[in-house]
Amino acid sequence: MLSQRGRYALKAAIYLARAAPQTCAVSAIADAENIPRKFLEVVMADLRKAGLVEAQVGKGGGYRLARDSDAIAFGEIVRVTDGPLALIACASMTAYAPCKDCPDEAACALRRVMVRVRAQVSDVLDHVTLADALADPGLTP
Repeated sequence: MLSQRGRYALKAAIYLARAAPQTCAVSAIADAENIPRKFLEVVMADLRKAGLVEAQVGKGGGYRLARDSDAIAFGEIVRVTDGPLALIACASMTAYAPCKDCPDEAACALRRVMVRVRAQVSDVLDHVTLADALADPGLTP
């Protein structure tokens, strides 16, 4: 399930995509998207560290996307805020770890299903960009 942190990050990124190329104050984003400001500040710092947004300090400061909205996929944002997309570690592409209670990973029906789930989720999140979400309102979170 998408965490509140992930939801807020996506909402903020969509807001910035809509406002591009302008720099937007955290307070403006928080007010417009109904996000607690302090929480949003932490989320934006995470997105900045990941290279998804840029910060500008001083008068007129705030945040803007670090790349064009058609070059930032939902999957990138979700991984920054919520970690790997897989529901179990043995199905993860980025944080694989074997299950301690599984004697034969190749024969594990649970793993086979969870790999399919991860692949489907990844296929959607890694191919829908912020620009796509703005172009089709039915895609926004």
